[in-house]
Amino acid sequence: MSSFNRSVSFKQRAANVGSPRFSRKTWGSRMFRALITIGSLFSFFLAIGCGYVYVLPNLTLAFHNNESRFSNTNSSTSVCDVFDGNWVLDDSYPLYNASDCPFVEQGFNCLANGRMDDDYLKWRWRPKNCDIPKVNVQRALEALRNKRVVFVGDSMSRTQWESLICLLMTGVEDKGSVYEVNGNMITKQIRFLGVRFSSFNFTIEFYRSVFLVQHNWAPKNVPKRVRSMLRLDKLDDISKEWINSDVLILILVSGGFLGSFLARDAISRNLTLRQCNVTKLPLSEIEGKDYSPFSDTVFEVVNNMIVPVTVVHITPMSASRSDAHVGTWSDRPSLSDCSHWCLPGVPDIWNEIVISYLLGNFGASSG
Repeated sequence: MSSFNRSVSFKQRAANVGSPRFSRKTWGSRMFRALITIGSLFSFFLAIGCGYVYVLPNLTLAFHNNESRFSNTNSSTSVCDVFDGNWVLDDSYPLYNASDCPFVEQGFNCLANGRMDDDYLKWRWRPKNCDIPKVNVQRALEALRNKRVVFVGDSMSRTQWESLICLLMTGVEDKGSVYEVNGNMITKQIRFLGVRFSSFNFTIEFYRSVFLVQHNWAPKNVPKRVRSMLRLDKLDDISKEWINSDVLILILVSGGFLGSFLARDAISRNLTLRQCNVTKLPLSEIEGKDYSPFSDTVFEVVNNMIVPVTVVHITPMSASRSDAHVGTWSDRPSLSDCSHWCLPGVPDIWNEIVISYLLGNFGASSG
């Protein structure tokens, strides 16, 4: 096939984007025709399934000959690890103005919330032996024409969702042709949000699912310390809305399974929310923050999967960016937030990587 299969799964049908639903029995095969992102406060992974061989021919090379795509063209023996690098100042950043994008929620627009310095906007990730190409927005828009992109997760997922929309909007002449399908404002209270790029006939959706699996209140006759229950064998009830996506990005962040681990780490460092420190510059020493105990589990699971999956590990590159967190420049300035990111910011770099994978752009020598 030379294009994505198209489908519609909005709570309110908003566009002529699709073909009939597939049966839920096709979940296993459809799941890995998607782009899957799994993340945590200190971890963020991009897993790409081999099913793309049936989607776009140029994606196959990018996903399955990964090492050769990262190769430094100046050396036949050197393989470029795109995540081994450093942050460099680049005056061509940021990629968009958050105040000009109606899909950035107030809490992530740090400049509009009073942040005075703007150096945090100008850092670009530079691998040691190759480059992440700057997004060709027009090419990305054309690649997504007639497609359906779905983000699933919590507020970190929503941040990346907002970032991608704003980035792509810079290439749309008629800004009014980009709209939320139900006329909703962008807010964390709404479980489903969908933005349609009508000129290109594609949508980018967000579904709030903190755990990705079913979450229920604790049954009767259990110890009082048990407040809720997760059904690890059952996907979230709204998973039927994700199935027929062309690009599926699943994100599990700090609010889910990681809560107890993060609380433990915070206590051990004698930290409180009010002591959260947003630095002026990226950290030069990250003291183990580039490692998550969940990383090994993800790699182990992926390595044992029947369907080949490539895990792209961006934990190290994000861990040093303590300068780019929301801090007190949010819609709740009384709380210092060192888990979420300002927009524009680090999530834009994640999306540059995602788009580069989709377009097969990796491998450029840094010369």
